Amino acid sequence: MIPRCRFALLALFTFATSVSVVGDPDQFDEPLKPFVPLVGKTWRGEFKDSTPEKPLFDVSRWERALNGKAVRVLHSVNDGVYGGETIITWDAKKNSLVYWYFTTAGFRTEGTMKYVDDQWSAQEVVIGAGSGIAEVKSATKLLPDGRLRVTTEYLKDGKWGAGREVYYKETPDAHVIFK
Repeated sequence: MIPRCRFALLALFTFATSVSVVGDPDQFDEPLKPFVPLVGKTWRGEFKDSTPEKPLFDVSRWERALNGKAVRVLHSVNDGVYGGETIITWDAKKNSLVYWYFTTAGFRTEGTMKYVDDQWSAQEVVIGAGSGIAEVKSATKLLPDGRLRVTTEYLKDGKWGAGREVYYKETPDAHVIFK
């Protein structure tokens, strides 16, 4: 009985600590504080061109990382058909948020990000992809209704073109899945 009690207390303490850290802006370096509303949450979004016959959805999980010096985002499309991991941190020399995105498709990206007017704007260089996409621009905004909107543009063959548009809802029971 005593070991179970200790385990229960440890679990309760761990849960209480993680809840207080997740929602506490003081637990993040200053440039990462705009991410606080996203961190500790799981989001699910359907792509604009998703259909009941061919569903296309993404699940992302935002986490505090490296003692608040980074934000980690895990995501998977269609339960692991594709996925990736992003680490976002502050680079004082660049005076910018920087990030690295690693994918299950074997390519990666490196980019910079700014938070202006309640929106994250990012631009990244694609490294090692065979698709011909050389760069990606994205805009991410937490909307007043609580949804998260992400839009992208792709540089392919020297021309910028429309990419994806996804609206995410906080979905606590969704899971990022890697195969």
